[in-house]
Amino acid sequence: MMVVLVTSFILFLVLRFPIAFALGLSCLAYILLEGVPLAILPMKMYAGIDVFVLLSVPGFILAGNLMNHGGLTAKIITFCNHVLGHIRGGLSLANIGASMLFAGISGTAVSDTASIGSVMIPAMKREGYGDGFSCAVTAASSTVGPIIPPSVPMIIAATLSGLSVGKLFLAGAIPGVLLGSGLMGVAFFISVKQRYPKHKRSSLRQLARGFVDTFWALLMTFIILFGIVGGIFTPTEASIVAVLYAFIIGWFVYRKLSWRGLQIIVLDSMKTSASLMILIGFANLFGWILITERLPQWVSWQILDFTQNKYLVLLLINILLIFVGTFMETIAALLILFPILLKVAMTVGVDPIHFAVIAVLNLIIGLTTPPVGVCLFVASSIGKIPIGEVSRASLPFLVVSMIVLTLVTLLPQISLFLPNLFLD
Repeated sequence: MMVVLVTSFILFLVLRFPIAFALGLSCLAYILLEGVPLAILPMKMYAGIDVFVLLSVPGFILAGNLMNHGGLTAKIITFCNHVLGHIRGGLSLANIGASMLFAGISGTAVSDTASIGSVMIPAMKREGYGDGFSCAVTAASSTVGPIIPPSVPMIIAATLSGLSVGKLFLAGAIPGVLLGSGLMGVAFFISVKQRYPKHKRSSLRQLARGFVDTFWALLMTFIILFGIVGGIFTPTEASIVAVLYAFIIGWFVYRKLSWRGLQIIVLDSMKTSASLMILIGFANLFGWILITERLPQWVSWQILDFTQNKYLVLLLINILLIFVGTFMETIAALLILFPILLKVAMTVGVDPIHFAVIAVLNLIIGLTTPPVGVCLFVASSIGKIPIGEVSRASLPFLVVSMIVLTLVTLLPQISLFLPNLFLD
């Protein structure tokens, strides 16, 4: 029956079914062939989404859309260009900096690629940057957002494991800054080598004005992060605060929102949230079947029979997650694999907070891993260039991402320093 479940799931993916429906249909095939009562399907789906912290996900998605349409994202990009534009390849550095400040609040790396890439890729191409480089740096930079708080993948990991959302947010901060800094180093090196353009240095007045314009956009991240860490509000309450804040700033300060635009934003957010909740519901059903068939125990036995060395176990898990991340969206992969692999990691003495950061980092790096990284396809479609050209240009960024992943894996304090400092 496990062969039926896994084979049908892979088949539906190959046929380009959405992942949620691939999960649901493969589960339905298992239930029908195994003779399980059909009532189990809605019961397990509902149990998967009946988690209080998941109420924050639609809020953060709506807040991200309000940021995009309300002018907050554009202000961040402009400010980063003021700060970094005078450096060789400054627009590529601003691209990465904007992703770091945007901080994954839109929900996923894929949506970050689409939202920031739709602005930055055409702008970079107009200024003479290579087509492949413009798309590659945008795809690579989008992997920083889901690590730096606030982060929807971290909320999902907390939901699956019972870990503190605040601790996971803090745990991702230093790895996210390391990753962003490494990507900036690669972008600068390539820009110098290719003699990409740079702008005139912005005056102090321009910098000050840019900071004032961007201040309200930057303040949103700090309110959310320190509100959760300081115990002022829960992640769910934080998401509502983020929505109200983004609306007020977009409507009254930047004056970019309209009633017609709000209708489109809300509808788009509803669609995204609904598709995500369906995915979570089906993934919970899929996970229940895996537990029923004792697959987690089998995976644990196989890995631990092969080795009980902590670092070898983490190496095997890293390889698996990178591979899965190349063809599966981060949240879907987390829902299916994270609970299983967390038990294995904890058996060999890996801190669960540390492992959650490793898992999320692996899966988002997989999104930019050639030849089938999802973010690469999104960037190539925006830039209107072949995926092969984007894949080749992304290799230097991938190397740096792997180095950061290795450091985070081998040095737990990179992830644990801030949680231990503020929340212990």
